[in-house]
Amino acid sequence: MPAFLHRLGRLAFRRRRRMLALWLALVAAAVVCMTAFGGTGKLDNTFSIPGSESQRALDRMKTDFPTFSGTSAQIVFTATDGQKVTDPADSTRIRAALGAAASAPQVAKVVSPFDAHTISADGTTAVAQVRYEVPQSALEPNALDALKSAVSGANQQGMRVDVGGSAFGNAPSESHRSDIIGVGVALVILTLTFGSLLTAGIPVVTALFGVATAIFGALSLTGTVSISSTAQSLALMIGLAVGIDYALFIVSRHRFHLAHGMEPEESAALAVGTAGSAVVFAGLTVVIAMTGLTVVGIPYLTAMGLAAAGAVLIAVLVATTLLPAILGFAGTRLTPGPGSRAMRREQAVGGAGEDAVGATGDSLASATGENVLSGTGDNVAGGTGESVAGGTGESVASRTGESVAGGTGEHVASRTGEHVAGAAANAAERWFRLVTRRPLLTLVAVVASLGALAWPAHDMRLALPDNGTAPTSSSQRIAFDRVGEKLGPGFNGPLLVLADTSHSSDPATAAQRVAATIGALPDVATVGKPVANPATHTALIQVIPDSAPSDPATKTLVNSIRDDRAAILRDTGATVQVTGSTAVSVDVAAKLNSALVPFSAVVIGLSLLLLLLVFRSLVVPLKAAAGFVLSIAATLGAVVGVFQLGHLGSLIGVDTTGPVSSFLPIILLAVLFGLAMDYEVFLVSRMRESYLHTGNPLGAVHSGARHSGRVVTAAALIMTSVFAAFLTSDSTMLKQIAFALAAGVLLDAFVIRMTFVPAVLALTRHAAWWLPKWLERRLPDLDIEGDRLGPAPAAPESVALTPSTAD
Repeated sequence: MPAFLHRLGRLAFRRRRRMLALWLALVAAAVVCMTAFGGTGKLDNTFSIPGSESQRALDRMKTDFPTFSGTSAQIVFTATDGQKVTDPADSTRIRAALGAAASAPQVAKVVSPFDAHTISADGTTAVAQVRYEVPQSALEPNALDALKSAVSGANQQGMRVDVGGSAFGNAPSESHRSDIIGVGVALVILTLTFGSLLTAGIPVVTALFGVATAIFGALSLTGTVSISSTAQSLALMIGLAVGIDYALFIVSRHRFHLAHGMEPEESAALAVGTAGSAVVFAGLTVVIAMTGLTVVGIPYLTAMGLAAAGAVLIAVLVATTLLPAILGFAGTRLTPGPGSRAMRREQAVGGAGEDAVGATGDSLASATGENVLSGTGDNVAGGTGESVAGGTGESVASRTGESVAGGTGEHVASRTGEHVAGAAANAAERWFRLVTRRPLLTLVAVVASLGALAWPAHDMRLALPDNGTAPTSSSQRIAFDRVGEKLGPGFNGPLLVLADTSHSSDPATAAQRVAATIGALPDVATVGKPVANPATHTALIQVIPDSAPSDPATKTLVNSIRDDRAAILRDTGATVQVTGSTAVSVDVAAKLNSALVPFSAVVIGLSLLLLLLVFRSLVVPLKAAAGFVLSIAATLGAVVGVFQLGHLGSLIGVDTTGPVSSFLPIILLAVLFGLAMDYEVFLVSRMRESYLHTGNPLGAVHSGARHSGRVVTAAALIMTSVFAAFLTSDSTMLKQIAFALAAGVLLDAFVIRMTFVPAVLALTRHAAWWLPKWLERRLPDLDIEGDRLGPAPAAPESVALTPSTAD
């Protein structure tokens, strides 16, 4: 693969105008297709599980009870100033509003609160039901606004009107503000990383190309495929984050080559062949994990997984084709200026060499006193502080770190096995040295802190979001709270029981006995009168729980009704199915819970296999899997703490607590797996390369920090910032996903990859890179770092161990 990518990068560089024209044409084609065949107006936010009990019942209701089969809205009338809704003037105003609501677009039926007896005990609140024959996704774009306008006439002095209900749930949220914030923060971080606005702008520009292609392409399919607004936002979020990160890795490698005198064309080709290979590998892991979400069997989740996978795949294509073309347009302008801080930093990284090897192949002894051959074969005794003359007469003061007279005054700090540094160690390397000084203590601290953060996850409750978590100022949230307060929380999530009485001797009596049996169950507030369809011998029974839709007691009630179906069949001859939005939520949560463990096993097993192939080691994959589990557990614990327990929730606009979205854990597993592999590959591959060259395990860890730490840090900060920008969303599900991904990347990058990983490698030393010979012979060599492409640019002469000019 590195050789192919090397040729592809060179071709894109040489044919840069054609490559740019090709991508412009792709974006234009995606826009045209979206305009002609799809668009945001056709997004489908319906939750369904084909084959589940709740879905089978809904499908039958479309023919037996069409006015109950679609979505519904609530009109909440609240009398103020000491009045009651039953007062003549108020009741007249309510009836007039209901008449106007009946003529609103797509309304099938309006149920008056005076007929349904949905009036609060104190007479101040009345709730009318508005039924549609279509699901929420099939409502016209202005249908709900038209309903609000129709009843606004009753919103006068002494009367307040709020419209809510399930028809308003899962409404699309605007995300363009989040895009701008994320891109702005990323640009700032890139500018600080490269010290050049031109260089910083390239990853942003290429990422926007990829995101535009992915999003417009996905929206062009909404006319034929169900795609939710959350799937669109997730693809945008992930596509933007990985697009910038992938370009960052390649551009940083390209700039390193330029700083060491390589021609732009060869530099771009080599960067695509080396860093691009890691990008392709990391991107494919995300694509595989996100595509794996299709096996769960939930269309809503399938669309999310495929949309995100498509965005990542396009980001990889952009990074390996469009990016080298853009580098061709930039030419030598990306080369750090002579004497600039950026140039000194790039030369310091390259000039440092590997920990035990200078530019001339000389080796230095660490404080353990091993004998190391200098460039002429002389032995240098480390740890004693003597000045030992090598074959070229250099003076090495190993304990104190005095300068090696190579004409540049670099220092050798050999007490801890440090490298020959052409400049002071960067921040990442200093951190790695700190955490590897006492690796066992570091591991204990990491495991203890992440374990404490993960603890709340043991009490995690999963459910689909409802209007109880909508913005406090929204009409649906006000209606939800008012109904729960005045009529009881169960009115916000009624259950629908479909009874098939075709095998009963007396269908009407059987339906009544079914209703009576259900009414005797715990947590049942009221049971409505059965609505029969004599032609199909079915009856529909509305059940109002005592508890809120997301309350565990409501889930228990759903399961109790289903568990009693055998007794109901025996007593009445009728079969029953439970449906409604609350039952759908219960079924979705159950389906996802059952898929979580096998999906986790597949993801973790895949990570073990991939890392075994890349690093040809047993410890590295096991360490990566353990770190991945720790970061996932800690992230879920943080999500529960903020959204379910309410800790610090006000800082990100969470004004009420509630269950975690049913989709979040499995989405987090898929996304964070791929992103964690990004940092694992880019960081540890440098360590492996250093270890193969030097045989110094601790020095290899420090070398990985020196070469990749800064870029990985910038990439993690960019990705965290992009995800965190979506915390401004009004969608609770999207807000939870954004928080989980931002926290997950932050924990995985800085606590796991930058702390846990070096500590494990420092503790295991040579064993970290061991692989049984029989297994090594059987594994293919993926050559992620592109070793077969030839050596990297030669290090500057300033780091060579040359004869001393001063003793």
